[in-house]
Order: sequence, then C-alpha cells, then structure tokens
Amino acid sequence: MPSLKDLKNRIASVKSTRKITKAMQMVAAAKLRRAQEAAENARPYAERFNAVMGQLAASVGGSDSAPRLLAGTGDDKVHLLIVMTGERGLCGGFNSSITKLAVQRARRLLGEGKQVKFLTVGKKGRDMLRREWGDRLVGHVDLSEVKRLGYGNAQDIARDVLGRFDAGEFDVATIFYALFENVVTQIPTAQQIIPARFEDAAGDAPSTIYDYEPGEEAILADLLPRGVATQIFAALLENGASEQGARMSAMDNATRNAGEMIEDLTIEFNRTRQAVITNELIEIISGAEAL
Repeated sequence: MPSLKDLKNRIASVKSTRKITKAMQMVAAAKLRRAQEAAENARPYAERFNAVMGQLAASVGGSDSAPRLLAGTGDDKVHLLIVMTGERGLCGGFNSSITKLAVQRARRLLGEGKQVKFLTVGKKGRDMLRREWGDRLVGHVDLSEVKRLGYGNAQDIARDVLGRFDAGEFDVATIFYALFENVVTQIPTAQQIIPARFEDAAGDAPSTIYDYEPGEEAILADLLPRGVATQIFAALLENGASEQGARMSAMDNATRNAGEMIEDLTIEFNRTRQAVITNELIEIISGAEAL
C-alpha cells in the first residue's frame, strides 16, 4: 500500500502532465487551423491540374512519343516507396498507420518477386522502418528545421525522386501519406506518381476537342515533372493537417485520462489518510485505557 507522501507526489506528477498535454492540445489546435486551410486551399488546384493532365495523357494514349514519366520504363521490377510521416511523435497512430500501409505494400511486392526501396520524409517513418527495412532505405528528407512547408520543399523532394528515376534506380514510385478528413479521421493513402496515373480522367473530360500548341507530348514533357512536385506538395499539406489533427485528438484523450487518474488517486489518498487517522485514534484510545 503506497504511503500518503507517495500518493501526494504521484498526484502532483499527474497534474503536471495534464498541464503539458492541455498546452500541447491548444498548440495543436492553433496549428491545425492553419494547416487545414492550407490543405483545403490546395485541393482545387491539384484536382484541376490532374484533370487537365489526365485529358492530355488520354489524348497521347500509348504512343511511342509519350514522355517517359507517363509511359514508364516498360517494366515494374523496382518500386520506390516514399513514406511521408511526421518529425515528432505524440500524435496517436498517425505515423504508425502510414508506415504500416507502406510495409504492407512492400511485403506484397516482395511476395510478387519485385524489388523494394524506401525513401522517407520525416524522422518517425525512418525510425520505424530502420529496424526491419534498414538495408532498403535509400534516402531521407529531413524537414525538422522547416517551420512552414512551402512548394519549394516539395520541389526539392521531386528533384531527388526524378533524379533517381532518370538514373534508372526504380521503375515505379508511390507516395504514402495521410489524407485529412477531420480531427478524428485521417486516412492512410497510397498514390502512384511515377509513371503518372490520372484516375477518372476520361469521365471528367469535356466533349470539346482542343488543338494544343505545341503538341500534347511536348506539353506533357514540361508539365509532368511539375505534376510530381504538385502531388508531393499536396501530400505534404494533407500530412501536416492530419498530424496536427491526430496530435490534438491524442492530447485531448491524454488530458481526460490524466483527469480521471487524478480523481482516482485523490480518492485513494483520502481513504489512506482516513485509515491513518483511524489507526492513530485507536492507538490513542488504547493507550488511554491502558493507563
């Protein structure tokens, strides 16, 4: 049975922890507002950009002059999995859910006889993958010193990925991130960026026929690298909002759990104190009767 001093110290410790988790929750809430606005504002541009690119890609079809970023290398033996996670923890299952999805894809690909490589964006994903997949880590992007994500950060990552593609290091590249839905829900998502894929492009394409100058192939060759950077930037923004939402939710749960623990410890402290007082009274009464 813990002493009164031990219980008192534990209550003080949990109260200090509750102050920290409450402060982290408030900070995450403030950051979430900005991150959510950035992610939502980027969605219309990314969706429209992909729609235009999808129309161009559909018009090019499987022609021999199609850009390499669209047609691919002609093989899919080597896959580059770009795992985007946070630089810090204390955000529930945000980092682990993204990493788990990437690992599931890697195991499936290995089972099919493919080769898998990992490029990590964010320290937490690298730390999780290093234990089992350290020999397959080919690169890491550190964003810990970046105070506010910008398009330039996405361009740096895109240049790294495109450089590896031009060097023949992989055939297919897929990014893994969390799509922000709300504070409670962040959906782990996998999106192939090389060779470029544009889903439902045909259904969204207008019936009007366009003449492009220069030709579709030349336009795609110029826009596809920019499209890779755009997709990466959109994923970074979605990840940023998802991380803050997950952290806010996790810190709110931790704050409530700390409050419940303080209540339980206070009840135990009062019962223990009452037992001590009762024992002291019994000793005094027993001593007085003995005299």
